[in-house]
Amino acid sequence: MQSSHEYAYTLPEELIAQSPPEKRTASRLLIVPPPGGALIDGQFSELATRLRPTDLLVVNETKVLPARLHGHKTGTGGKFELLLERLYGGSQALVQIRANKTPESGAELTTIGGARLKILGREGMFFVVACSDGSSFEALLYREGETPLPPYIERPGGRADDDRYQTVYAKHPGAVAAPTAGLHFDEALLAQLAAEGVKLARLTLHVGAGTFLPMKSDVLDEHEMHSEEIVVDEALVESVRDTRARGGRVVAVGTTVVRALESAAQGGELKPTRGLTRLFIRPGHRFQVVDTLITNFHLPRSTLIVLVSAFAGAQRIREAYAHAVDNRYRFFSYGDAMLLESRTPE
Repeated sequence: MQSSHEYAYTLPEELIAQSPPEKRTASRLLIVPPPGGALIDGQFSELATRLRPTDLLVVNETKVLPARLHGHKTGTGGKFELLLERLYGGSQALVQIRANKTPESGAELTTIGGARLKILGREGMFFVVACSDGSSFEALLYREGETPLPPYIERPGGRADDDRYQTVYAKHPGAVAAPTAGLHFDEALLAQLAAEGVKLARLTLHVGAGTFLPMKSDVLDEHEMHSEEIVVDEALVESVRDTRARGGRVVAVGTTVVRALESAAQGGELKPTRGLTRLFIRPGHRFQVVDTLITNFHLPRSTLIVLVSAFAGAQRIREAYAHAVDNRYRFFSYGDAMLLESRTPE
């Protein structure tokens, strides 16, 4: 049995990026060839030189909601912070709630703006809540919510984050965290890649707050994966099929794209898929779709560092992360990126 502690590493606090670079494409890019090839320090703006005209770039079109609310408990006045996990449609949502005392089913909350919420019950560590007047929970978020910056960004969110903690191709609201590998792209780079012949395909995976939760179990196989909603349509399936026919690579922009594509191919063939996935990609996973991966640097002992280790090999990822620390790369959501050029699982 593999230990989750094998995916721990030491990171100097000053390497955690607290704000984005002035320009989206100004980030660094660590190019990671298969084992045996030397690591290359590059710039994200040079990505076109590492991709091929036959490649298919797959992006996640999810859009980050203003998913954090503040207020007080109706009656007691105790303060709370609410973070969306998933919209249920209409007035209901699945959320995390932080408060001095855990609220019980039936309790009511009042947001800073005066909206009333009722706690309907629990689903594991999450709460099911509803707007007491039956109004739209999503509309409430857009009225009062804040951009939910990750917990390791130790500053309040600002107006600039409303734009920069969002990809330029974000389209479908539903995420509470950005698919951060996509934050490095701007319209000019996408146009350059298209001019070079690189095709673009799109899917949706709504990233949940569970993405920031560390693995609690020491045993990797005992970790209970959070669920996330995915949409993989027929147009994407056709694009992958065409890419294979012309000998091209499927290049995933971020771990969310990997998870969505591999979930949609669990039957052995990529198929249009809509629903929830709990797929935990770890060493031993047989990759069906993704050939190349663009990704940021992930938290120690997170399911995301396990995923990239399954993709490129745990030893190769350890080498890459050690190189990134030694060379002062910026880590996590607003940090730099890696290009894992081929899947070489151990």
